[in-house]
Amino acid sequence: MADMRETFECGPSLRLDAQERVSALQFAQLNTQLGKIEVMMERLERRLWLTVYGVVGVILAQAFQSILTVSP
Repeated sequence: MADMRETFECGPSLRLDAQERVSALQFAQLNTQLGKIEVMMERLERRLWLTVYGVVGVILAQAFQSILTVSP
């Protein structure tokens, strides 16, 4: 009689388990992709700040050059 009490797995519970595993894999993949996007955004932000500093540097250099040419 002990064999009769073995666990019985039915179709709906197997489908639910499979769906939970698929969801877990999807969330893991989503977290991986979000991590990659965050790294790309940080790189883009660094490039943007370098561009801003470069433009400000050029403007200041031109202003300084024009001051030097005006004064005798």
